[in-house]
Amino acid sequence: MIDKRFKIANKIFKSRLIVGTGKYKSFSECAKAIKTSGADIVTVAVRRVNISNKNKARLMDYIDPNKITYLPNTAGCFTAEDAIRTLRLAREIGGWKLVKLEVLGDKKNLFPEMIETLRSTELLTKEGFKVMVYCNDDPLMAKRLENAGAVAIMPLAAPIGSGLGIQNKVNIKIIRKQTKLPLIIDAGIGQASDASIAMELGCDGVLINTAIAKAKNPSQMAEAMKLAVISGRKSYLSGRINPNLFGSASTTNKGII
Repeated sequence: MIDKRFKIANKIFKSRLIVGTGKYKSFSECAKAIKTSGADIVTVAVRRVNISNKNKARLMDYIDPNKITYLPNTAGCFTAEDAIRTLRLAREIGGWKLVKLEVLGDKKNLFPEMIETLRSTELLTKEGFKVMVYCNDDPLMAKRLENAGAVAIMPLAAPIGSGLGIQNKVNIKIIRKQTKLPLIIDAGIGQASDASIAMELGCDGVLINTAIAKAKNPSQMAEAMKLAVISGRKSYLSGRINPNLFGSASTTNKGII
């Protein structure tokens, strides 16, 4: 297979790793990890991160939005109305139209509330937003989001911040086969091997926050994730051997003495 460019809403990105900006000890630690990761998209929680008050420390002072694409998200929103209001605010502040939508169902599990998510996607798309959507790993709902105008499908691997890794490979494979949109694993990645598996399943990218930010060495983990995404992508494109229950000798029996 020939590797296609990582394109979202007609914009091409070099790195297939997207990095969050929350949960770090400081903005400087965050900036260092992001630089090491090689990511050129970072998510920004509009409701939680200061991006407009110049009298306080701002993320923009550490991560230049002219060099790295900011992806405003709706973390902490539990209704379509809250999510839409938050993204309208992001558009007013920075002119951002490429956004990440997440509408949560409850505060304990942080699973997506898919009815509200679908409604939000439809309304935001009509307003001209390019919506990348955090969703569950239901292939039917993923297709509905695509039909509603989403520009990227972002199913969870496991609950947000859990670090459990990909829990349902089958559904991810089904979503991969049925969608032409970028497929990006969002939430649940815990270690580099999880990121590599996501890419080997055919995903176009991986979004990681907690696994990097809460690692004992965030910058080093960011590099590990960067390499894992590259490795997993190359593995996927190379075409793995068919699995077999029985052994197969590395050499043939031809000419054996």
